[in-house]
Amino acid sequence: MELNRKKNVSVCMNRFIMFILVICIASVTGCKVSYSFSGASISPQVKTFSVQYFQNRAPLVQPQLSQSLTDAMIDKCKSQTSLSYVTQTGDVSFTGEITDYNTRPLTVAADAQAAMNRFTITVKVKFTNTVQPELSYDQTFSRYEDYDSNLDLSAVEKELSDKIIEMIVEDIFNQAFVNW
Repeated sequence: MELNRKKNVSVCMNRFIMFILVICIASVTGCKVSYSFSGASISPQVKTFSVQYFQNRAPLVQPQLSQSLTDAMIDKCKSQTSLSYVTQTGDVSFTGEITDYNTRPLTVAADAQAAMNRFTITVKVKFTNTVQPELSYDQTFSRYEDYDSNLDLSAVEKELSDKIIEMIVEDIFNQAFVNW
């Protein structure tokens, strides 16, 4: 009786070891997709990225906006992926331009004056993935922030621009790398 019990334990242990071995081999030799804590899924064949300077072609030009957007996109890719930044064309690349930068009245108060204004930035982006061309896109991203019309735009412009740039960069990044 004791001999049968030892034999059964030994058989179970061998099966367990074989199971673990199969799992290890499958994980080493199986398909690979790189994941990060940002939710990005990037092919392991993609090693580099590039971001070309986003020209400001909006009717209203804010001088630092192009550099701020370009830098934010580079920083996002560096911090959320393991890709290396290159100045020439990378395995994946971002090009584009700022097409709109404006503020407009949003709501009107009883005295026919604007109560709230909407500050909007629009960016046209071309994302090229040379490893997986089907993931490439050409798309426009637009975000806005509302602010009290009693405030002068110049008083809130930097803060609002930073918020909007952060949201647009997040949208661009997610469209490029987060394939849910």
